[in-house]
Amino acid sequence: MDLPSTLITAGQFFVVIAGELILLFVGITFLVGLLQAYIPEDRVRSVLAGKRQGIAGNVIGAGFGALTPFCSCSTIPILLGLLEVGIPFGVCMSFLLASPLLNPIILSLLVALIGVVPTAVYAAVTFTAAAGIGWLLGRLGYGRYVKDVMVEGRPEPCDCAAGHPVRIRKAFSFAVSLFRQVLPYLLLGAGIGAFIYGFIPGDLIVSLAGPNNPLAIPVAAVIGVPMYIRAETIIPISAVLLEKGMGIGAVMALIIGGAGASIPEVTLLAAIFERRLVAAFVVTILMVAVLAGVVFQVLSVV
Repeated sequence: MDLPSTLITAGQFFVVIAGELILLFVGITFLVGLLQAYIPEDRVRSVLAGKRQGIAGNVIGAGFGALTPFCSCSTIPILLGLLEVGIPFGVCMSFLLASPLLNPIILSLLVALIGVVPTAVYAAVTFTAAAGIGWLLGRLGYGRYVKDVMVEGRPEPCDCAAGHPVRIRKAFSFAVSLFRQVLPYLLLGAGIGAFIYGFIPGDLIVSLAGPNNPLAIPVAAVIGVPMYIRAETIIPISAVLLEKGMGIGAVMALIIGGAGASIPEVTLLAAIFERRLVAAFVVTILMVAVLAGVVFQVLSVV
């Protein structure tokens, strides 16, 4: 191995992928900030509260989750707030399942990774799973396994009387604040990806997680849980693994398993859910990850 040449190649990859993801992240986050500035959370809660029967509420809950580009530290308090104001448990679970898997940040990064059409397939599979599984858990009565936990503090309400310049400034401040928080994770992911790109042989990755390994998808789904830090970290790593020969099914299972059941999120959920519900949540995420992985792998060879 020519070490100087390999270092240059890895460095070039790091600069390119980090630059692309930073620009994409800032732009999408600003747009999400605008959306949140014009659609107050209280309005969303009132809509959810009005959908108490049937799967319509689960669909709206999953849609609400898809509009929240937050880490689990923010998602869990919102979940508690929804439960406290009487939103049906199944609807809340649809929100919880969709939030880490479908928010605009991870979707935009996936477009850069795999393209528009595969991302649309990913969104369809995960959205359907979030709405359907939330409805099923509600029907099975898993709401009885929620602990009696109270919300301390409330998020700052949307100033719906503010003019457009004020809302734009708030959206920009939101984008800058979130960017500062995730920049270290994004650079970490780009750095790990650059290392894999330059130093890990593609043959090794293909042999362990290539499309011909039948166990690659379920193993990737499980490995994603301890490996996941944030979407901004796992996406650049996944881009390199895909380029090195890892099967698309295994890559998607890795992303979904990690994003949906990351250790920080499961730890927080253990504080508000009883063990049986935590276990059901984790198993559900892993099943969705494997199912999505199989779908992607089949579509890739058709």
